[in-house]
Amino acid sequence: MPLLVCSAQSCVYNDGMYCSKGDILVGGEDADAPQDTSCASFHERSGESAKNSMGTPTQSIYVDCEANECKYNKELKCDADKIEIVGAAASQSEQTECGTFDKEE
Repeated sequence: MPLLVCSAQSCVYNDGMYCSKGDILVGGEDADAPQDTSCASFHERSGESAKNSMGTPTQSIYVDCEANECKYNKELKCDADKIEIVGAAASQSEQTECGTFDKEE
């Protein structure tokens, strides 16, 4: 499991830059660059969910990955030691990205 740091602070699962969901999905099946990816598990905080994250935050997390051209994608699982999800001002999944994406040569 990679270590995950997430800057998408408006996500309901973000708790102190860690994810409390337990697993995430990085989308971007045809991605050629980080901006072509997204955290498909992103869900914006609203109402009651704006106060609390959903679950227990953790540094290590299971990451499923649809980015076929990423060198860290091994059978649809991320095998990077550490990944970063970026999108500090995100209000929807498409405004996030996997900052660790690296196109396979």
